[in-house]
Amino acid sequence: MKLLSFDIELADVFDMKPGEDMEQYAPFHISVAATAIYDGEERIWYSEENGKPALHLNQQRAHELLEYLDEMQQQDYMVCAWNGLSFDLKWIGHQANDMALAAKIALKSYDPMFQFFNIAGFPVGLAKVAQSMGVSQEKLMDGADAPQQWCDGNHQLVMDYCLGDCQMTNQIVLAIQEAKAVKWVTARGKTSSKPMPYLKTVEDVIKDPEPDQSWMDTPMPRSKFYEWVQDVNDSDI
Repeated sequence: MKLLSFDIELADVFDMKPGEDMEQYAPFHISVAATAIYDGEERIWYSEENGKPALHLNQQRAHELLEYLDEMQQQDYMVCAWNGLSFDLKWIGHQANDMALAAKIALKSYDPMFQFFNIAGFPVGLAKVAQSMGVSQEKLMDGADAPQQWCDGNHQLVMDYCLGDCQMTNQIVLAIQEAKAVKWVTARGKTSSKPMPYLKTVEDVIKDPEPDQSWMDTPMPRSKFYEWVQDVNDSDI
């Protein structure tokens, strides 16, 4: 299988209160990104300033990342990211000043988290899934700490963390395909599971019926994940 996962880290430092919507602090800037081909090339994407990693990924470098992802899709790679639809690709597109290319990639990408949401009606974190899917690799830090670590000059630590999430995503994708299900650790510490016979592109997931959220008091609308793509295309999907 030709599988490639990607991930980004933010450069913006802010304190989120419990239950807050992260989007209120947007727009975001990227510090570093990573791509990992399963059993193949792994790359770190950042910009330099005075011979050192810059605070932000610049527009040119961000666009090079988009072009790379687009090229790999054209080479029939399964380009994946955990929550890549609503987060990673949106902000790579913003940083690259090319939302149209980001939206094109997003629709053809695979986002197991978005597909899970469309089945379960709620999101789930990468670490909680890895814990239940037999992935021994662990996250190197809390993602919320990465911006401050980058600003403090701990660049290699953040690079390793970002690449590690790509490696974990690759392993989770393979585990889902083998189990034909997604397993995760619930808030109560128990393992739960939802069938996922095969992975679908974002475009195909959007065409599926919306999840049953009738049991929720404040359900998250599915459109929240891809409304930026709708805005780019100026039409409903």
